[in-house]
Amino acid sequence: MVRRNEQRRAALVDAAIEVLAAHGARGLTFRAVDNQAAVPAGTASNYFSSRDDLFTQAGARVYERLQPDEATIARHQSARRDRETYVELMRELVDRVSSFRTGYLALLELRLEATRRPELRRILTERVRADVDANVAYHEASGLPGDAMAVKLLILTLNWLIVEQLTLPDVFSEGEREQLVTAAVERIVAAQ
Repeated sequence: MVRRNEQRRAALVDAAIEVLAAHGARGLTFRAVDNQAAVPAGTASNYFSSRDDLFTQAGARVYERLQPDEATIARHQSARRDRETYVELMRELVDRVSSFRTGYLALLELRLEATRRPELRRILTERVRADVDANVAYHEASGLPGDAMAVKLLILTLNWLIVEQLTLPDVFSEGEREQLVTAAVERIVAAQ
């Protein structure tokens, strides 16, 4: 059995994310990952049992890299519990997710691919559902205004704003994006 180096595995998965973002799901091959990671041909096939395995691990890695760091979490936990803070948290979220452009584009590719791969769909569904539940639980424990429905509506709204920003960045200016985040929080949370 081939000894697996976890740092190399992570580098290969990160390379897979880059390939997905640049070339789409059809471009995700072991050879393309090897080239992107600048490793010898055949390396990726030693770490992943199949393309499905590569898709699955790339999806998990995107979510791992999208998580806020400890300093951000600590700052959020010590912030005021009002609508202004909520707006700022959502702006930070949009900025953090948007700054990992290739990761989010890879995630979009994975979601499209999940329509054709039942196992990938199952894994992504579990992951997204767990993220929604974690966001709702965090929100409920935080004391921020709004309820679980507001959290879910903001997830849906801000996800599409991020898609616009990453795929058609000239549709909305930076100022308009900030206004949209503010309006989404104010209108969705106020409706609760």
